[in-house]
Amino acid sequence: MRATSTLLALTAILIWSFLAFLGTRVNQVPPFLLLGIAFCTSGLLTLVTIRSWRVPWRTFLVGVGGIFGYHFLYFLGLRYAPPVEASLMNYLWPLLIVVLSPVFLPGYRLRPWHILGALSGLVGAGLIVTGGKLSLDLDSLPGYLFAAGAALIWACYSLMTKRLPRFPTAAVGGFCLASGVFSFLIYFIELYPMGTFYWPTPGEWLSLVLLGAGPMGAAFFAWDAALKRGDPRIIGSLSYLTPLFSTAILVLLGGGEITPVSFGAMVLIVTGAVIGSLDLFHTPVSQRQSA
Repeated sequence: MRATSTLLALTAILIWSFLAFLGTRVNQVPPFLLLGIAFCTSGLLTLVTIRSWRVPWRTFLVGVGGIFGYHFLYFLGLRYAPPVEASLMNYLWPLLIVVLSPVFLPGYRLRPWHILGALSGLVGAGLIVTGGKLSLDLDSLPGYLFAAGAALIWACYSLMTKRLPRFPTAAVGGFCLASGVFSFLIYFIELYPMGTFYWPTPGEWLSLVLLGAGPMGAAFFAWDAALKRGDPRIIGSLSYLTPLFSTAILVLLGGGEITPVSFGAMVLIVTGAVIGSLDLFHTPVSQRQSA
């Protein structure tokens, strides 16, 4: 079971790592139009599982609140704060998953290596995002708070999926479709005063569909399945591999380069992932769940 959950978590992390690469190809598309197209694509691609979308209202609200709420606050953070600093605040979510595990799931106590691994990953992620240069400006405080709020929402959503009554992972398709509809509503509300509609180019359409099928689609299904089966303390530590994989993909496919700072960040992230996942190597499942 723990091997399956780890594999599913790594699958979600690897798919999420293509978000930055694909995002650079749609950076001219208005944010909420981007979300609307990508999420609706994800939902429509999974319409064959629509019978599994029937879940209690509480579960539906948590699902849509997590997926849509996270992206809504994250894009507000990018709007009101510099992208680098907003992204750094956003990367608090893996640490919050680790720290909040005992709050949502009383059977999961924190061990020193869980905290150490998550902190090492956070420092590494911070170095990758900022390039070792950080300048926080109080004028951008609302943006920082939005981005940190997004991180908190994603951590709470991730942990709640393990606490809610069991529901099919396929229901995530309904969460995505509803999130897409809400995103379109916000886009058209913002569009109304301007009266100009943005129509993506063929290349942008392809990237938007790929986003909906992958980083903003399949990754959510793998993430949900991983958290239902696995230990959130371990998965939270592993999540810091996302910026590492993302950087590697940009280097391989996007013409980026590895700098000494990014190399040091990668070492910290891998070290943190290993330390935070020590339970995988020496603790039986039954002991971990009762720890």
